[in-house]
Amino acid sequence: MSDERLFSLRNVWFRASVGATLFVLVVAALIGFVWLPSAQTDPQFQGVWNAICSAAGVPRQWYQASATVSPGYKVSTVELAPHMLDGASALSIGRGATLSLRCTMCHGPQGRSEANSPNLAGQYASVVYKELLDFQSGARQSAVMSPMAQHLSDQDMRDLAAYYASLEPVTHLRGDAPAIVVLGAPMRNIPACAACHGGVDSKVGSPWLDGLSAAYTKAQLMAFANGTRHNDISGQMRNIARNMTAEEIDAAAAWYSQGQ
Repeated sequence: MSDERLFSLRNVWFRASVGATLFVLVVAALIGFVWLPSAQTDPQFQGVWNAICSAAGVPRQWYQASATVSPGYKVSTVELAPHMLDGASALSIGRGATLSLRCTMCHGPQGRSEANSPNLAGQYASVVYKELLDFQSGARQSAVMSPMAQHLSDQDMRDLAAYYASLEPVTHLRGDAPAIVVLGAPMRNIPACAACHGGVDSKVGSPWLDGLSAAYTKAQLMAFANGTRHNDISGQMRNIARNMTAEEIDAAAAWYSQGQ
């Protein structure tokens, strides 16, 4: 049989195969470009032409910025930059020392807590400043700290940050740190704690953790994990804490509490 006869419309098998192919093509086009896209409830997908465009990945109208869904809670709006609070004057540190007298009950004399409150001695100035702003704005909630921060001026917060940053920090560096601290868990998108919180590197706005009580550190990680604390810009700590196991949280909390 010649090719001419094989691909001739007089060949019943050729007509059947071509007809079946065209039928499948038309049905697929109708389903993919008309029925499925038009089933969408979004206004910009209504109509045949809009449906075809959306199926091809080029809708005629994109979502407007006003369609962004805002979270149902206040978020931190503090903008930090490296060295923004460096070079504090002696006057600022002195004013901060006076203001800190109201903080000693929880954070201890010279910023070293004897309770389950964080040590502030040697804490990065940007961290103290940011957290006070978040307590004041409501981005971070605390029955104790939120009222305390309400009546602080911006200069008061800068002075307190300068004073605590001027003190000698708590350090330990004893023994072998757990894997979650020095290595993280890359397969679960968990970076090493030391990459942001000191030891390997520090990230602006990330606190110095040495000497924090294990109970406090664990409580904050659990709060990040369940979303009750949400003043981490971009949600990085919430994403990390949600992927940490209970054993890793306990190990990190215990390690950082050694310098207490």
